[in-house]
Amino acid sequence: MQPIHIIILIAVYFLILMLISYFTGKNDSNEAFFKAESKSPWYVVAFGMVGASLSGVTFISVPGWVRDSQFSYMQVVIGYLFGYFVITFVLLPLYYRLNVTSIYEYLQQRFGEVSYKTGAFFFFLSRVLGASFRLFLVATVLQYFVFENWGVPFFVTVIISIALIWIYTARGGIKTIVWTDTLQTLFMLSSVAIAIYFISDSMGWSFNEVFTSPKLDQYNKTFFFDDFLAGNYFWKSFFGGMFITICMTGLDQDMMQKNLTCKNLKEAQKNVMSYSLVFIPVNILFLFLGALLFIYAEQSGVAIPMLDGKEKTDLLFPEIALNGNMGIGLGIIFILGLIAAAYSSADSALTSLTTSYCVDFINIKKHAEEKQKQIRKRVHIGISILLIVVIIAFKYLMDSSVIDLLLKAASYTYGPLLGLFAFGIFTKYQIKDKWVWLIAVLSVAITFMLGKIPTEWIGGYQFNYELLVINGLITFLGLVLIRRK
Repeated sequence: MQPIHIIILIAVYFLILMLISYFTGKNDSNEAFFKAESKSPWYVVAFGMVGASLSGVTFISVPGWVRDSQFSYMQVVIGYLFGYFVITFVLLPLYYRLNVTSIYEYLQQRFGEVSYKTGAFFFFLSRVLGASFRLFLVATVLQYFVFENWGVPFFVTVIISIALIWIYTARGGIKTIVWTDTLQTLFMLSSVAIAIYFISDSMGWSFNEVFTSPKLDQYNKTFFFDDFLAGNYFWKSFFGGMFITICMTGLDQDMMQKNLTCKNLKEAQKNVMSYSLVFIPVNILFLFLGALLFIYAEQSGVAIPMLDGKEKTDLLFPEIALNGNMGIGLGIIFILGLIAAAYSSADSALTSLTTSYCVDFINIKKHAEEKQKQIRKRVHIGISILLIVVIIAFKYLMDSSVIDLLLKAASYTYGPLLGLFAFGIFTKYQIKDKWVWLIAVLSVAITFMLGKIPTEWIGGYQFNYELLVINGLITFLGLVLIRRK
């Protein structure tokens, strides 16, 4: 597939998104931008959140991770499902009862201003890193397969990627995203299914062989119960996945902002339960796609792409789709799926970061309506520039699978949020609010040091995503120490 074909396809795709933006962004009010006027149909939000939750990281990095981790990621996914139950029946009722715009307003009402700002800060940090990880991946693919051939620097590719998101979210905000995410989820899921068909057909496999061929045996081990010390031990992955979902969805303004656009609590709960049940079959498809990619690469002599002198399994899917011998059809399907997956999470991240900064940090509500719009638009631009800077920095810092790094980063940045919300919900204590920021910082520092302990010092034990639970527990215990007598 030629680079010019990819550019044309991207241009057409974004014209469609901008058309949706035009119709949904006619009301340029802050109420529409932040909460979609609380009129979003739950089933539209639910379908769109599938794509936003999966993102471009899942679309490329999960299949690319199969060689090194087999199907062990499903242990994390099963944990996700149980995390959604907690969100549905514990967190959503809390947010709707308080009628918040930013979910961190709960911390202000429960503990005080410092707790509120601390929670908002850790969300802001978490989402900047998370959105940057996802956008770094799509920008890397575009650079490697398109812009590199034209001599375009990586930073220009990043600027173009962010500018496109800014254009179609600038007016309608979350109201636009609820509808664009629906379209993008459809493209992403269709792309995975069609890609599996293309690759299996090229190997002469029937539909049944895609899931039963003996060649899958080297990739499809799912459950790991045999070594408690290993990083992929089942219960570590399960509880890690459960708490990752509670934090990265339930305690995350990005994901909860969509839920808060539903008409009422009941519809928001139907939304979360509906899309949570879709997660398991969808992720199974991604893992089978990954196994097929490696089997096809071995049979066809396709080498794992190299970037900056390092092997990058994340680029195997685009390598086969765009440079393989299966025709332009798979290339078109891949590009549509990649763009849909990447931008369905990145656009909402830009909007939620804008919301959080406006509501949580500068208290935009204290200004007149017209002034609020001006502030919001300036913040929207500022957040876009921040994402550009962080993504460019990642080019020189990352040396592992994006999905692995994304989940590890969450273990550090979401832990204080987990501890704060757990203490607020499950205890009745008040705390010395002015010390909360220190407890949160110390919790992250201690958790980081634990994660860096050489395995031979602790009997071969490998820390993994359970660090998130440990981080939250340290924060919780720290809050016990500063509770008011």
